[in-house]
Amino acid sequence: MSEHERVNILMVDDQPSKLLSYEVILSELGETLIRANSGREALEHLLKTDIAVVLMDVSMPEIDGFELAELIRQHPRYQQTAIIFISAVHLTEVDQIKGYAHGAVDYISVPVIPDLLRAKVSVFAELYRKTRQLARLNIELEQRVAERTSDLQRANEELIVLNTELTRSNQELDDFAYIASHDLREPLRGIHNYSHFLMEDYGDKLDVEAMERLQTLVRLSQRMEALIDSLLHYSRLNRADSTLVEVNLTHILQDAMEMLKPRIDSDSVQIRCPQVLPCVRGDRAQLTEVMVNLLSNALKYNDKAEKWVEIGMREAAAPSEPPVFFVRDNGIGIAPEHNDKVFEIFRRLHPHDNFGGGMGVGLTVVKKIIEHHGGHVWVESAVGNGAAFYFTIGNK
Repeated sequence: MSEHERVNILMVDDQPSKLLSYEVILSELGETLIRANSGREALEHLLKTDIAVVLMDVSMPEIDGFELAELIRQHPRYQQTAIIFISAVHLTEVDQIKGYAHGAVDYISVPVIPDLLRAKVSVFAELYRKTRQLARLNIELEQRVAERTSDLQRANEELIVLNTELTRSNQELDDFAYIASHDLREPLRGIHNYSHFLMEDYGDKLDVEAMERLQTLVRLSQRMEALIDSLLHYSRLNRADSTLVEVNLTHILQDAMEMLKPRIDSDSVQIRCPQVLPCVRGDRAQLTEVMVNLLSNALKYNDKAEKWVEIGMREAAAPSEPPVFFVRDNGIGIAPEHNDKVFEIFRRLHPHDNFGGGMGVGLTVVKKIIEHHGGHVWVESAVGNGAAFYFTIGNK
């Protein structure tokens, strides 16, 4: 029902002249006016038509106003319909209470004041219209909620299927990487060994160009073996069971520095750790590998005369968030457009032989381990101004 849609007003009286006067008074409201000359005729209209307001005489033959009001209220559709009594005689308080008990909402005495009658009928007609509008809106809202709920449920079911397929696909990919890298090692080792045999046994019979090609073949096989070893190690991260225990990150850092001590000493790198790192829950071996890879990168990609690496922690922004750890240096830095690419497997930003070589797997392993620990890793850097690798471990 729209705001301007007409509502039906039923006028009940056994005297046609009164019905005509009510119709003249109420015609200004712009509503649909229906006449009924008796209580029985009124009931017939009520069974066929939705009525907003019933305007009725108290004293009528056969079915008086009180009886008609009670019959109207018994119908489920008219539990809230406004019933206004018009009485030509003075009604006692007992009669008025009786009327209210039978469902009346108001009384109007004769002689009827036109403005008063219009005002009262208009209020109840508008209330009926607004109530119907609200009921319609509630139905539409319930339908929309049901549709959204159905769409959400369907989307969740599709997401579950996709996640299942993705998990299976990732598992198959991990299995393939593991099997392929494992099975490729043996024939590759054979190529490497036979190349050495050829150089040793037929070196005096081969010209310089042939020897150079064999040496290139050896280098390529060695590089391929290193790539396969890196791929095998990466695939094993998903297959290995992690032992999550309380570990001290300060001890983890000390272990990593001990492993890298020869390079630290030879390059005279200053290691700064201005604060004691806390304990976290994680796998000791994997977190040690994270620290070794981050420190190794910081040592490797540095061309400054005075090199330094700082390891520290930033306090969490909120009590519910974990602290942020960092490893930063004053090295060559990374262009911002490569900040995400450095975590891709086998991704190197420099020629293979520059800065000590490498397979481009270290940061990929770091990302995999940190995410396995429920954390996140990212880099902030600029070319020539060093790099800062940040990471979190789990939730606080």
